Amino acid sequence: MNLDTREPTIDTLGVLETAALLRELTAGLIAVDDFDAALGRLVRIARDAVPEVTWCGFTALRAGEPAGAAASDPALAGLDDLRHGPDSPPMTAIRRREMTIAPDLDGEQRWPAWTARARGLGVRGVISAPVDVDEQAIGAINLYADAGGILSTRHQLTAMLLAEHAGLLLAAVRDRARQAERAGEIDGALLGEGVVSQAIGVIMTQRGCPAPEALEVLRSAASSLDIPLREVAERLVTTVSRPREG
Repeated sequence: MNLDTREPTIDTLGVLETAALLRELTAGLIAVDDFDAALGRLVRIARDAVPEVTWCGFTALRAGEPAGAAASDPALAGLDDLRHGPDSPPMTAIRRREMTIAPDLDGEQRWPAWTARARGLGVRGVISAPVDVDEQAIGAINLYADAGGILSTRHQLTAMLLAEHAGLLLAAVRDRARQAERAGEIDGALLGEGVVSQAIGVIMTQRGCPAPEALEVLRSAASSLDIPLREVAERLVTTVSRPREG
């Protein structure tokens, strides 16, 4: 990472603020299984928690292609979205795999078009830190200030820790999304399977519940009895199919 070490990086208040930010970020993303929703939470939490940062954004790539952006303020979304142009601090951070810093945009020459657009929106400083999510998804977390010269070494350290932590949390979000998708496919297959489908129908009739809830009842019974779900279904169907003794 391109971390400026000319200022002291150990600062008790800064450490406590960063620790609180990472805790809040974990709590905010721990149960989310939608990647875009997670990005929205990420940028809002970071904006509110990092002192002197006015806005926060995230630039996302999937399979090497621009995949949209998230912004704490919709008016600034174009600054994070690579579809509006690849010549920007986020893309520089992603391409070079190192933190990109522009503490005062008034004298910035590296991204003329982007800088002009950013200044027009009130942005005067930016830090972009690359985020590694998984084999398919990467990105950059972007911290924006509305005054030049206030993004310090402490902000750079926070951005670095935020990027590393966000990468782990977003990878978990994508894992949960894949698991939910696979579970949905499995549920669809089970709902169409003979004896399991019959057992689900029995439970729906008995409890007046929808099919997904009936399937969960079967799963819970299978787990409690420590037997395969299909066997639970067979037992239930056999039981209700027995003729009543007169």
